[in-house]
Amino acid sequence: MTVKAIVTDIEGTTSSIAFVKDVLFPYAHREMEAFLERHWREPAVAAAVGAAADQAGQALDTPAEAARVLRRWIDEDRKITPLKTLQGLIWRAGYERGDYRAHLYPDTAGRLRHWHDAGLALYVYSSGSVAAQKLFFGYSEAGDLTPLFSGFFDTTTGGKKEADSYRAIQAAIGEPADAILFLSDVEAELDAARAAGLRTILLDRLGTVTDSAHPVVPSFEQIDPLSP
Repeated sequence: MTVKAIVTDIEGTTSSIAFVKDVLFPYAHREMEAFLERHWREPAVAAAVGAAADQAGQALDTPAEAARVLRRWIDEDRKITPLKTLQGLIWRAGYERGDYRAHLYPDTAGRLRHWHDAGLALYVYSSGSVAAQKLFFGYSEAGDLTPLFSGFFDTTTGGKKEADSYRAIQAAIGEPADAILFLSDVEAELDAARAAGLRTILLDRLGTVTDSAHPVVPSFEQIDPLSP
């Protein structure tokens, strides 16, 4: 069966890990408390802080208390949904102010446009929230790429190293599992996707992979999903 849909990771796949690590994470860390102080009573912020309190197992009754926990989670690189939600809200402000644009590898935008124009349905699956994903591709160095995508998935679907997450994505896309190609730079994520029946390709952007159970390519230019 030919590929009908492509699901792509972001960090290390479409874009440099360094952008998220060196730009976005420090920005959210720096702006967290001030952002919470300004937006503390807004429903989306209050809901995320409440969920963070449940995760932390402690009351987070002030912006300072909440920021202390959330900053620690950022330092620990925790993949926690309420943190991702708040980071996304903070990043939106940064994007809208023009403080930065999302990095893309040089081959990314052109190949995404080519695949879209060829009739393939494109999706994103990342540990960052759906809102953050849309901001990333909406304010990219190549302009607004969000119209290229048919959907976005985050950790509310499930963990990226769990096969059931990819089964849920396959069901949402509505194509047979072997008609969906998943792209990532993380072996364990690809293992989980393959266990769910998806096709897989590992992106080795840094040229460091010496062995993999999945096809390995250095860039999107080497991927031809339209071939049998």
